[in-house]
Amino acid sequence: MQHSAVPDLAHTHTRPIHWVATATAVAGVIALSSALQPGSATAAQSGPGETRSAPAAVAPPSTTGVTFPLECGPVKAVVAKKATGDLDGDGRPETVAVVHCDASMGTPPDGVYVLTQAHGATAPRVVATLVDPKDRYTVTDFAVHASRITATLLGYSSPDVPNCCPDLKEGAKWQWKNGAFVRSAPAQARSI
Repeated sequence: MQHSAVPDLAHTHTRPIHWVATATAVAGVIALSSALQPGSATAAQSGPGETRSAPAAVAPPSTTGVTFPLECGPVKAVVAKKATGDLDGDGRPETVAVVHCDASMGTPPDGVYVLTQAHGATAPRVVATLVDPKDRYTVTDFAVHASRITATLLGYSSPDVPNCCPDLKEGAKWQWKNGAFVRSAPAQARSI
């Protein structure tokens, strides 16, 4: 057996007291690190002596309690679908709602409405009608992507086609331009 040139050192053999000392030191570091947390981060950079916080998120307008321009007689209007997005780029979200009358039979036509709520206002309001229920469309594949609203519209080739059985299908897209929602030139309506 070959002996080391360095003599045995007493601290090279672990004893229970060494484990207790190590555990105490680790616990102290953990306790100290949890007490000393960095401040919250913001995306905006501040100049010298200036503090800035991120803008508060604005909730999109709710459809609850909104009176839609839809004649339903004795039944109520039902919000079938809704989506939100900042459609006009002002930093405040709008809500787009697909609404129809709560009919017990048949397929009631849909209306598509844009809601907004001004800063400080107590209730949202309808600012645009994209699809009027008088046009007898049923809205499917409805979505809001960035500043665009897209939908598939099922319609009728004549007033003689019953409400149960739309026979035309067309895509629609709306985008905010020059202070109004502009509908893209639709693809040719196809029979279904």
